[in-house]
Amino acid sequence: MRVLQVTHRYPPQTGGVETHVREVSERLVDRGHHVTVVSADAGSSGHRRERREGVVVERMSAVAPGGTTHVAPGVFRAVREADADIVHAHNYHAIPALFAALGTDGDPFVLTTHYHGRSASSLRNLLLTAYRPVGRRVVRGADRVIAVSNWEKRRLQSDFSVDAAVIPNGLDIARFANATPTDRPEPYLLCVGRLERYKGVQHVIRALPELEGFDLLVAGTGPYREELERVATAEGVRDRTEFLGFVDHDRLPRLYAGASAYLLLSSFEAYGMTVAESLTAGTPCVVRRGSALDDWTSDSGVVGVEGVDSRLIAEAVEAARSRDPDPGSVQSWDSVVDELLMEYNQVTG
Repeated sequence: MRVLQVTHRYPPQTGGVETHVREVSERLVDRGHHVTVVSADAGSSGHRRERREGVVVERMSAVAPGGTTHVAPGVFRAVREADADIVHAHNYHAIPALFAALGTDGDPFVLTTHYHGRSASSLRNLLLTAYRPVGRRVVRGADRVIAVSNWEKRRLQSDFSVDAAVIPNGLDIARFANATPTDRPEPYLLCVGRLERYKGVQHVIRALPELEGFDLLVAGTGPYREELERVATAEGVRDRTEFLGFVDHDRLPRLYAGASAYLLLSSFEAYGMTVAESLTAGTPCVVRRGSALDDWTSDSGVVGVEGVDSRLIAEAVEAARSRDPDPGSVQSWDSVVDELLMEYNQVTG
């Protein structure tokens, strides 16, 4: 099968959607399918073509105000000229999915929305509001819509009146299961992800005075780091908060395995990949309710909090520490591809 994947960015760019598209694409190639990825991340270097782990990657120039939308008209032409059996676009929140829909010219079209309904800034929310009438046509015009969580499926039904299939994100389970814990002199809590305000690391830092005896390790980079350091200083916990920056592939599973608890207090998520990583490493989690993170609270190893009050967070951490994660609650990427191919076959007939 000739599969054309369309996304706003592709590795080595990092992020949840980027990881999803790479894992699916490389496994499709391993199963004998021909996969081309069209992305909108060429930057100032202009259009370029490369091959990564058997996947052909076509990178298009784009305009991305505020690091969002990724307007890349070249995606339309690439999709229109491609000889594909199926076109699979990703991410409702970026314009390449629109260009993919316009370029299909009757080819079977699948859309994985990674939809959370809102964004991290007022500018992005304004852009999303303006885009909604067009985005609705893209979603409702797809031959198959896929959500990565039951929460997202409900949002798509509510906002667009579409019945999406649910195929969760997968995980390289062997990478995280049975990882050797990082050895540190003091117990620690862990946060992992891009450092943005909406991710909620500042709430964990403010709760540290209520969590005596724990350090906090923060893995990741992003524009909010300076503010997080300021919050740690203001709360008198700078000496207990360590910003690790980018963490390499081999170290991350060990950090999860050694943590007393993992915390993700994000104000919105379409899935929560880092929660899956932590649970697979055997570490319980605390998550903030109100988005797809709600789905994780059915796992025995996850405690949900309704808000960001420091005492509530501290109580949730203490409750989580006595929990045992369910090792079978996370799906492998191979299983994801099995389900995806079933959807492809139904759409192509």
